[in-house]
Amino acid sequence: MVVHSRSTIVPFPLVLSLLLISSTLTLSASISQRCNRSDKIALLKIKKSFNNPQDLASWNPTTDCCESWTYVTCDSQTNRVTQLSIAQANISGEISAAIGDLPYLRILTFDLISNLHGSIPSSIVNLHNLISLIISQTNLSGPIPGFHSRLKNLDYLDLSYNQLSGSIPASLADLPHLGGLTLSHNQLTGSIPDSFGRFSGYFHSLDLSDNYLSGEIPKSFAQLNLKSVYLSHNKLVGDPSVLFKENKITENMDLSWNLLDFDLSQVMFPRTLTYLDLSHNRIRGSIPRQVTKLDLTDLDLSYNRLCGKIPIGGNVQRVGVFNNNACLCGPPLPKCK
Repeated sequence: MVVHSRSTIVPFPLVLSLLLISSTLTLSASISQRCNRSDKIALLKIKKSFNNPQDLASWNPTTDCCESWTYVTCDSQTNRVTQLSIAQANISGEISAAIGDLPYLRILTFDLISNLHGSIPSSIVNLHNLISLIISQTNLSGPIPGFHSRLKNLDYLDLSYNQLSGSIPASLADLPHLGGLTLSHNQLTGSIPDSFGRFSGYFHSLDLSDNYLSGEIPKSFAQLNLKSVYLSHNKLVGDPSVLFKENKITENMDLSWNLLDFDLSQVMFPRTLTYLDLSHNRIRGSIPRQVTKLDLTDLDLSYNRLCGKIPIGGNVQRVGVFNNNACLCGPPLPKCK
C-alpha cells in the first residue's frame, strides 16, 4: 500500500508571530546579560569571601549586576563595573583578591564595616583606572601595599581608621596624580618617607595623624605646597619649619601632640592659614607678630615652652588657646609683669 503524505502549510501570520516572539526572547536575553560576564564572576567571588551576607542578597547570579545589584554601578556605554561602594553594610570576612579582576573600576569604597578583616589585597594594583580608593573604619591589618605608578589615575587614597601596621611605603610618592592621602588612625611606625617631597603638583592634602611615626619631618617637604597637613598624635621630633613659608597655600595645619622642638619666633606663617594647632610639643621662643595678620578660626599653642607677650590683634585673642606655657602673658592670659 502506498501512503501519500500531505505537507503542512503554516499560515503566514503565525510565522510572523513566532518570529516576533523569538526576537523578543532573544532581546530579553540580551538585556539580561548586560552585565559583563567576567565582572559578574569577580563580584560573586567577592560576595563569597564575605560569607554570602544578606546585605548582598541582590547579588544573584541569575540577575543583571548592572541593574539590580546594590553597591554596584556600571558604565552606561561599556556596561563594565566602574564603581563598587560598600558602606555600613553588615558583612564580614576578607576582601577577595578577585577585586583586581574588575579592571574598569574607577571608585572603590569599603567604609564603616567593622567585621571586615584580613589584609589589603595586592591585586588592587591591577585597577589601572582607579581614581578613588577608600578603605576606612574597618579591622583590616597588615602592611600597606606598595601602590606604585601602575595606579597612574589614582587621585585620592584613604586608608584611615584601620589596624594597618609597618612603615609607610615610599612608593606612594610615585602615584603621579595623587591629590590627597589619608592614613590616619592606624598603627604605622617608622619615619615619614623623604620621597613624599617629590609628590606632584596635584598633591594638596596629607593626613598621617594618630599613628606611631617617629623621626623628623623630611626637609624635602619644603618642595610641597599643601592646603592641609595633619601630623598630630605621633612621635615626631625636630624642626618643622619647612612647612612654614609665607608664600605657601596652607589653610589647615595640625602638628599637635608630638615632640617638636624649635624656635617659633623665627617662623613665617602661610598667609592663607586659618587653622593652626601646635599644642603639646616643646616649642620655644615667642609668638611672631605676624600671627595677628592671619584670618584664623582656630589657634592652639598650649602646652609648650613659649615666653613673652601674646601679640594683640586680628583674631588672636578671640580664638587663641595659650595656657600651660613657660612664661606667656597678656590677653587672654594674665597681664605681663
